[in-house]
Amino acid sequence: MAPSRDRRPGFSRRAQYGLFVTYILGIAGAVVGAVLLALSTFQPAAFSMARAAVAELTAPVSASTSAIVRTVATVPQEIGTWWRVHDENKELRARLARARGALLVGRQARLENVRLRALLALRDRAPEVVIAARIVSTSGSSTRRYGLLNAGSWQGVAEGQPVRGPEGLIGRVLYTGPNTARVLLVTDAESVVPVRRTRDGRPALAAGRGDGLIDIRTIDTADGKFRPGDIFVTSGTGGMFVPGVPVARVLRDGTDAAPARPFARPDTLDVAIVHRAFMPPAPPTPMPAPSPTPTLTPES
Repeated sequence: MAPSRDRRPGFSRRAQYGLFVTYILGIAGAVVGAVLLALSTFQPAAFSMARAAVAELTAPVSASTSAIVRTVATVPQEIGTWWRVHDENKELRARLARARGALLVGRQARLENVRLRALLALRDRAPEVVIAARIVSTSGSSTRRYGLLNAGSWQGVAEGQPVRGPEGLIGRVLYTGPNTARVLLVTDAESVVPVRRTRDGRPALAAGRGDGLIDIRTIDTADGKFRPGDIFVTSGTGGMFVPGVPVARVLRDGTDAAPARPFARPDTLDVAIVHRAFMPPAPPTPMPAPSPTPTLTPES
């Protein structure tokens, strides 16, 4: 069958309208181009104004289109950056956790080093030291306050020997085994330690209360008023505790008795020093006066 000589797009009105609009736009574009060419040739000033007006009209559209294009172009980069930052944040958190653990270990080692240095200095100053032993356990939740040392009679520990730490007096040895010793803490209700006030030397008694604190009780009524911050140390009376060991600090005012907090807290210590019982020096023996030598007379 021979092709039809009718080149029309068909009998569809939509196609005809589309073709018509294409022709109109082509003709209009040609006319506008001719006008612009004539203006640029014969009226350059008018052509510049027209070009500026077109630029003003198309600038917002161009800016919006450019922003959209830039945003779309940066989406993959932003996604990659987010994943990279997420991984780096996770790694930094892991490093921070490891550093926090190392910091805690370092702080504990520093505190233990300070305590051990204080104990070594104390041992060097006190020749009556028996042994430095570890505090294995304490009965902090009981009404009776005891401590257990990992040294006993085989290491020279004996009943009645005072036990102290770097901060102050802990208690005294109650009884011993071959390799263990039970310590009666100064906070126990059965503990009574002779003490004196540092600011004036006033004697008193430090009696345990069984609740972690100590009652400072006056001996005489000459000056029985206690003030917050008063520091009491062992007096050496009785021949058991070495004089001058810190015992407690008064917390509140009191007349005949006042609550005080002990300097040494066994629940925070791990090493203690056992001393030999202190015996005050005996008074010097008076020298006998020389008897007069009899003199001989010529009659005898």
